[in-house]
Amino acid sequence: MGLLVFVRNLLLALCLLLVLGFLYYSAWKLHLLQWEDSDSLLLSLDSAGQALGTEYDRLGFLLKLDSKLFSKPAPMFLDDSFRKWARIREFVPPFGIKGQDNLIKAILSVTKEYRLTPALDSLHCRRCIIVGNGGVLANKSLGSRIDDYDIVVRLNSAPVKGFERDVGSKTTLRITYPEGAMQRPEQYERDSLFVLAGFKWQDFKWLKYIVYKERVPLPSKAKFRQYQVDSKQERRQKSGSEAQSASDGFWKSVATRVPKEPPEIRILNPYFIQEAAFTLIGLPFNNGLMGRGNIPTLGSVAVTMALHGCDEVAVAGFGYDMNTPNAPLHYYETVRMAAIQESWTHNIQREKEFLRKLVKARVITDLSSGI
Repeated sequence: MGLLVFVRNLLLALCLLLVLGFLYYSAWKLHLLQWEDSDSLLLSLDSAGQALGTEYDRLGFLLKLDSKLFSKPAPMFLDDSFRKWARIREFVPPFGIKGQDNLIKAILSVTKEYRLTPALDSLHCRRCIIVGNGGVLANKSLGSRIDDYDIVVRLNSAPVKGFERDVGSKTTLRITYPEGAMQRPEQYERDSLFVLAGFKWQDFKWLKYIVYKERVPLPSKAKFRQYQVDSKQERRQKSGSEAQSASDGFWKSVATRVPKEPPEIRILNPYFIQEAAFTLIGLPFNNGLMGRGNIPTLGSVAVTMALHGCDEVAVAGFGYDMNTPNAPLHYYETVRMAAIQESWTHNIQREKEFLRKLVKARVITDLSSGI
């Protein structure tokens, strides 16, 4: 009799777990359906690329900022329904996925994971911090405060080992593009997710090689030099028919191996690049194409992502003081602040104004006081 009661209770418990799991999954899919086909929520832009409506000032910045900026949070990562996502399907990289369907489908067919970890997904209140690479982080001893957050986002190849006292030791997401990715496998954190931010079609091609563990074609030094020359002349973005191989378009060497299994790899939703550029910062629209001064930094893109997916957002290591050209640009090297003036893709001043608005309105917290 006791065995029958035990079996009955066990079956009831399993049924309850299945019901809860189904409800959780259904809620997630419903959220995606609400977001992906909301054509009425597409960006409304004038000819100069500024967002229309009384909620924006003449420069394109949001007039009112609060912790509830987004009523329908966008998914952090692309999943197998990405082709239906109205907000990104009509834009080419970096602002969308137009022309990349087959590459993305091939990648997702192997990675098969589209969310954070189950533990993080189940949190009722997600506290996130974006750790920038700025020299302002040095000697601040913020490591323990950074590690206290649920989600710690790091950018590109910024190292952790040896800098734990200032930058912490915990990494949840490492967001990067091919040129910014760590090139030595031993540098990667064991428990972090690798997230690609695709700024050009070659980036998705590169990730396909990485996921399938295939050889990455390496460009010659001559190609690197030519690409840099083209960049300074404000090169036009090459179409897929003009590009000759996956190595064309990389402006420096890229990683040939990422020591992560496919389920540990994600593709960042490019809507965050689009929204950061045109809606929040107010950069030139340029017909939805990459052009001089209309690419947000990866830091601002990560902040935009966090505003959608986190209940509390903080930053550390943000802020470039262009008035101190001899100050260290990054916390881990001796490159000086003056080097960033050579960038043709970003508008540092506009981004600083945007981030200052977020801090002033207490939408985000700046732990290192660099903004």
